[in-house]
Amino acid sequence: MPPVNVLIKPASSACNMACRYCFYRDVSENREQSFEGMLSLADMEKIIIAALEYAEGVCSFAFQGGEPTLAGLAFYEAVIALQKKHNKNEIPIRNCLQTNGYLVDEAWASFFHENNFLIGLSLDGPADLHNLNRCDHAGKDTFNRVMRAAGLLTKHQVEYNILCVVTGRNARCIEKIYQFYQKNHFSWLQFIPCLEPLGQERGKEKYHLSQQEYGDFLVRLFDLWYADLQKGTYVSIRHLDNWFFMLMGERPEACNMAGQCSVQFVVEGDGGVYPCDFYVLDEWRLGTIGEQSFEEMQQSEQACAFIEKSLHVPEECKRCRYYRLCRNGCRRDRCADVQGVLGKNYFCQAYQTFFESRGPQIGEALRLIQQMRGN
Repeated sequence: MPPVNVLIKPASSACNMACRYCFYRDVSENREQSFEGMLSLADMEKIIIAALEYAEGVCSFAFQGGEPTLAGLAFYEAVIALQKKHNKNEIPIRNCLQTNGYLVDEAWASFFHENNFLIGLSLDGPADLHNLNRCDHAGKDTFNRVMRAAGLLTKHQVEYNILCVVTGRNARCIEKIYQFYQKNHFSWLQFIPCLEPLGQERGKEKYHLSQQEYGDFLVRLFDLWYADLQKGTYVSIRHLDNWFFMLMGERPEACNMAGQCSVQFVVEGDGGVYPCDFYVLDEWRLGTIGEQSFEEMQQSEQACAFIEKSLHVPEECKRCRYYRLCRNGCRRDRCADVQGVLGKNYFCQAYQTFFESRGPQIGEALRLIQQMRGN
């Protein structure tokens, strides 16, 4: 049996913010039922039991949304108790939670520390850039609330990383964002290209990220990171971490860098299970927690079809010298033909721009990282 990673949406698509680029609001609106209800503790217990029965080595529970803190602190206190109750084989358990930080207070931060939660905090840089797309339902700014959350997580010694959604605007301002993160001692970072609505032609949204903008962003961010590395300071940037993992012969931990899809076991508020956070759609429902086991869902016809759809490698990719690192990126960014066959990644040219322009520096960075690791 494999290690198990379960991504849970305890508040379904509910959120106390109204980010303009929210991909999950779009996904949920493409289902017959957009809000699947708040996950019950009875169903959460079923998830824990099923995951611990299926897991070997490690069992990870990741809580996302919507906004997962809307489930309430008492829900998570019960989760910890249930994990302890059912972990008869003493399998290592990891808990993480991705939050907008809006509700994080002293009690939440203390709980995260006491129970070793890894937190992802969404923060798109300084106030003017963050507030551009990350507002509340009244259209008001959220930057100060999120920074307060960051301060509380630091105060309570909670492990956390910063997640920045890359739009066209903030891609052009990466130096400003990076310097802001440095000033605030944020050194564990994720930069995720924004998604546009399912089935919609690219470029229609104000937050659109073009191929040119993303390519320039990758180069300029790398240069900032590389300058720190040369000074002996390692800043963890997830996509760079994964590329260097691969160059050192290791497996990427990010699913969008694996080259093909896998089943992630995403559990919605009604107990429904789906293969991927980006495809929590009616046609990809694998089953319901408590009715089918994780093993049955993993081997189901739906799961096999989901993986199969991602296996096609375009001829251009087969000939590309950078394919072993790029691997055609995330499926959601791959362009489909009229038959629905997935082709090249929309950001293909951006990746080529980066690898072609920074090849020597990547090689030197690899040498420095290996030195740091004592390899």
